[in-house]
Amino acid sequence: MSTLVKQCDRAQIEALYTRMKPLSVRESHPSYTHWQLKLKDMTVTAYTSGKVVFQGADLEWLQEEPAEQDSQTGRNAGSAPAAAGSSMFPQAGSDEVGTGDYFGPVTVAACYVSEETAPVLQKMDITDSKKMTDAAIRKAGPIIRDLCPHSLMVVPPAKYNEVHEHHNIVDMKAKLHDQAWKHLAGRVRVMPELSVVDQFVQEKSYYKYAGTKAYRPLKFETKAESRYLAVAAASVLAREAFLKYWDKMEEDWDMSFHKGAGPAVDRCGREFLARYGRQKLGEVAKLHFRNTEKISH
Repeated sequence: MSTLVKQCDRAQIEALYTRMKPLSVRESHPSYTHWQLKLKDMTVTAYTSGKVVFQGADLEWLQEEPAEQDSQTGRNAGSAPAAAGSSMFPQAGSDEVGTGDYFGPVTVAACYVSEETAPVLQKMDITDSKKMTDAAIRKAGPIIRDLCPHSLMVVPPAKYNEVHEHHNIVDMKAKLHDQAWKHLAGRVRVMPELSVVDQFVQEKSYYKYAGTKAYRPLKFETKAESRYLAVAAASVLAREAFLKYWDKMEEDWDMSFHKGAGPAVDRCGREFLARYGRQKLGEVAKLHFRNTEKISH
């Protein structure tokens, strides 16, 4: 088992808890800790000292590559101009939706934006889909699909649960992004030099999971959906596909589901179990989420 220790401030610890809790199978509070979460593949312990300890078989994807700093500004080398190419076209980007939702699919999209289509999307105020209403997503999605070459991967809950038995979520996301990039490359005559992934893991680990035949080259940047129009467009396409699947899911099961992984989701899960039974839950939900344990008691 590997161990990785990071020093975090309180805000970072709270953000980590929010991100990790839906994926946990057990939460505890040992002495001198804020919390300890047991996930399927690792245990994360946040100490009151600010140290966060990760323990698991494969922690390489958590390793942060050391950043070189500018001797005059103190900024990480390359951080200031990271978005300098955000106004360069053509560009392509990829993003995913649904990994934090107990119910529903995981969707991944990759999108190509040309010099000609960029002004149209900019006038539509296309941005990170998390900052857009569902109504705006439903309106923008078809326009982007008509204007921009794109690829879309939709993983229903049942398939997600099957794959998750053998692959962790980072592994799954890397493989889905890679497939989306390969499909997009098959639809665009010349792929742009600026091809950006909304970063969810270090580049080295991404290619480890995606494999030796992974699509290259890619640029990895966090919060890229707020900086690159192509990533924002991909984010919208992924969200639109998620919402369309959600609509069909509610129609098929004749009930309203709740997004996210909070208490309202637990109440919805208990209602589903009462109506359809435990054997059907895997057709609508990601079973490794802690919600499964909570609604089963």
